[in-house]
Amino acid sequence: MRQKIRFNSKTIHGGQHPDKAYGAVMPPIYQTSTYVQTTPGVHKGYEYSRTHNPTRTALEKSIASLEGTKYGLAFASGMAAIDNLVKLFNPGDQIISTNDLYGGSYRLFRQVYEKYGIVFKFVDLTDIGLFKSHITKQTKMVWIETPTNPMMRIVDIKTISKIAKEHEILVGVDNTFATPYLQKPIKLGADLVMHSATKFLAGHSDTILGLLVHSSDKLHEKLSYLQNASGAVPGPMDCFLVLRGIKTLHLRMQRHSENAQEIVRFLNQHPKVEKVFYPGNPNHSSYQLAQEQMSGFGGMLSFLTKTKDRKKIDQVLSKFQMFTLAESLGGVESLVGHPASMTHASIPIAAREESGIFENLIRLSVGIEDFRDLIDDLKKALD
Repeated sequence: MRQKIRFNSKTIHGGQHPDKAYGAVMPPIYQTSTYVQTTPGVHKGYEYSRTHNPTRTALEKSIASLEGTKYGLAFASGMAAIDNLVKLFNPGDQIISTNDLYGGSYRLFRQVYEKYGIVFKFVDLTDIGLFKSHITKQTKMVWIETPTNPMMRIVDIKTISKIAKEHEILVGVDNTFATPYLQKPIKLGADLVMHSATKFLAGHSDTILGLLVHSSDKLHEKLSYLQNASGAVPGPMDCFLVLRGIKTLHLRMQRHSENAQEIVRFLNQHPKVEKVFYPGNPNHSSYQLAQEQMSGFGGMLSFLTKTKDRKKIDQVLSKFQMFTLAESLGGVESLVGHPASMTHASIPIAAREESGIFENLIRLSVGIEDFRDLIDDLKKALD
């Protein structure tokens, strides 16, 4: 048995074992759809790659090690992972979700699953009393994003989980922004964690993949059945790319966080910036909770420009050179986005603005470049 190791070592060795065939240092890419059976039904643990694949198994063990759980499950995307989770529930069941969440999650809940009778309540989960008031006998899960996308609100995982357990409600956390390097939802009481591994875990903007982790035998039986039955699984090459990215996760997240802090200091003083949203900003409404719940604050931030003129905002966005105007986040390169027209366009305007997503909100995914070059780029864009 391997000795107990710390997080930075787990990114490289966690859940991993030497290749049995040739001793390859990196998990091999098993680019195969099927496997030899010695007699019908008798095989070496793998029979068909929709069900299992050795490269996928290596990734699932890696993320379970990082989150401190018994099980990991990989999917073709973050949305496929959430879709698999929602399939646990029945018509009439209620899911309470944070009201400030990724537009794709909102679309899946409202446009896909509500028509099958699953009830979704979108609530400001930073208000514990409001959360309590929405719990009913039909409530089966609470869905948390923290930090939220794109307003960077911090939800108290520990308190929400304690209340949920009193009512036998599952707690699921989208940990994409923080990653297990900065936040451990399971240790705070959550039952499940989801990652869009496309983002910081893979880290190089070259693959799409989603992950679920948990430690329940009963839940794993259901989720793994659905994973195989629905078939939205990643290919071995995508699994390999995420495994490769994870090996430098700790180094990248440290630099993402350091760069973001420098940019927040700059934006706080800029005359054309109205407000900055970042959990590591002392002005943040949940700064104290973020310090308690997270070990760092990550590379994601948003800010409001003082101008509300859409043409002027578009001019700002078009002037960036080092920040690339693109959807997604979490890569080594810095990205800039306009949530109202890009990542959150699927949310109705009234609901967007109720969450604080106005036309003058700009979101940054801060990469690992030299922060001075990033600040120079921001100066040119804002001036």
